[in-house]
Amino acid sequence: MKKIIALGGSNSKESINKKLALYTAQQLVDVEVLSIDLKEYELPLYSIDRENEEGVPELALQLNQIFKEADGFVVSLAEHNGSYSVGFKNTFDWLSRIEKEVWKGKPMFLMATSPGARGGQTVLETAKMSFPHLGAKIAASFSLPQFFTNFSDESGIQEEDLKQSFDKQLALFKNEIH
Repeated sequence: MKKIIALGGSNSKESINKKLALYTAQQLVDVEVLSIDLKEYELPLYSIDRENEEGVPELALQLNQIFKEADGFVVSLAEHNGSYSVGFKNTFDWLSRIEKEVWKGKPMFLMATSPGARGGQTVLETAKMSFPHLGAKIAASFSLPQFFTNFSDESGIQEEDLKQSFDKQLALFKNEIH
């Protein structure tokens, strides 16, 4: 059975990106979904001095091993001031110090959402450009605007055009992992 990691790019306990990533992964059949909560992998602020003096934190090494064992990723990024959230960026920085190919060449469904009308499009575009250089095989991407209007915990994506767009992208990702 394929192992899929669902990761919300935020360390908020109420992360809407974690909700979207987990919802998306749960739409897949015949997979084992592992939900990664960045709050469980809080790492010291990355610096070369800290790395040279203390080495790579054990939690980063553990997360890297989990990534190695996965068959694919569903990642939904939070956007803070047009970029990655600090919690995600710090984790990502530590992981890139272990292995440059953070994403291990495995298929990814890359997403973003926010309460706003752009749905995290800026951070999504940034990730689409940079993640392939770090081992991501982006099979699909999707932006969900106005999360609290367009998403329901009970039934998922509400707006029909967005749902159709999401379903098309999900099908692309399914084809890559099966």
